[in-house]
Amino acid sequence: MPESVSGLLELDDIQSGVLRPRPAPYVATYLLLRIDDRKAGRELMRRLSNVVASAAHRESPAADTWVSASLTFQGLKALGLPQESLDSFAWEFQQGMAARARHLGDTGDSSPEHWEAPLGTPDVHVVITALSPDAHGLEAALERAREAIQALPGIALIWRQDCYALPGPREHFGFRDGMSHPAIEGSGIPGTNPAQRPCKAGEFVLGYPDELGGTLTPQPEALGRNGTYVAFRKLYQRVALFRRYVKENSHSPDDEELLAAKMMGRWRSGAPLALSPSSDNPALGDDPLRNNAFLYGDDPTGFKTPLESHIRRVNPRDSNVAGIVGLHRMIRRGTVYGPPLAEGVLEDDGVDRGLIFAFVGAHPGRQFEFVQTEWVNSGVFIGAGNAKDPIAGSNEGDGDFTIPRRPIPRRLHGLPRFVVTRGGEYAFMPGLRALRWLADLQT
Repeated sequence: MPESVSGLLELDDIQSGVLRPRPAPYVATYLLLRIDDRKAGRELMRRLSNVVASAAHRESPAADTWVSASLTFQGLKALGLPQESLDSFAWEFQQGMAARARHLGDTGDSSPEHWEAPLGTPDVHVVITALSPDAHGLEAALERAREAIQALPGIALIWRQDCYALPGPREHFGFRDGMSHPAIEGSGIPGTNPAQRPCKAGEFVLGYPDELGGTLTPQPEALGRNGTYVAFRKLYQRVALFRRYVKENSHSPDDEELLAAKMMGRWRSGAPLALSPSSDNPALGDDPLRNNAFLYGDDPTGFKTPLESHIRRVNPRDSNVAGIVGLHRMIRRGTVYGPPLAEGVLEDDGVDRGLIFAFVGAHPGRQFEFVQTEWVNSGVFIGAGNAKDPIAGSNEGDGDFTIPRRPIPRRLHGLPRFVVTRGGEYAFMPGLRALRWLADLQT
């Protein structure tokens, strides 16, 4: 019988990459594969079922090192999945991220014609992710993945991206990252905000009741149950442009730091404005038991954390916004790629650097796509009209950002696009039994 917690989640059938927060520090590698031969693709699924880690091993020494495997819609077609089964998947997943680009705000420099090949093309069939706290563990995980691919001439490795934590750990704009992770009923893995109740398992794992009481499962159940959807994004960060904008709109180094914090909603140390609104508090930022333990109920107008700031947009918590916040939660994992831009440099050096983001959830439409379109690229839900996220929004030099302040709010104009999409794809991460089910397909 499958292992479960409180009789709910079948942890030994759920890939560890679905439920576990990213380790800190970390190193990671993403591999994209193309299936040229159906028989080889099915054998790959069989091998991967013995390589990917399950969420049941949360207490083992290797719990923070894992390999996960996902398939795109084109990958499921390449395996020969029957049409009636293909039709049962979320329609955003069926279309693919490139087809959804305009809706997601991937226009201009972020549009698919500028994406890094082969991202967003029909050639992307399988996504393999290897993650570990250290290089030794990552190499061991990658070796297991390589063994699964070896001697399969119908499988082609078409792309690789290596990632690693910057000192801090911080992302390229200088902010500590990886602090927010929701609690999920039955997972046995605590969330990072004790003030928020655990989310229903069906928000993240297919085949379980979600926040609306429904159960969504692609068919047949042997394939869909214990799986989830993942939205992968390669995001290039215009670090020099961000530094220049903050500097040009500030009157002192201290004001630069405050402005950057107001745009993000946290100081660069990770200390949230909600708990430290006037000055940075590195000790708070370093404390995993406190740096995400806050709500916004005592700050309805955003004098501490602006309503338009990045972290308040992507997770409004208890803010009074249009819509039901609990229906749009998702697991967000970012891993850094590329070397850091030297401290103080204000001109772009031409080096590719940014984040590989993975958004995990059972409802790509009302989770990732809703957040991207209604919260990141619109301000209607907070009464801010067309104002977009100051950090991640699809601004094109005409963006505005308002910082509530007495007696007169501070308003910034001319926000450029600081984050450019270099590619992305929707993928389905099956349960371990589903990988074996795919291996046994006879169509």
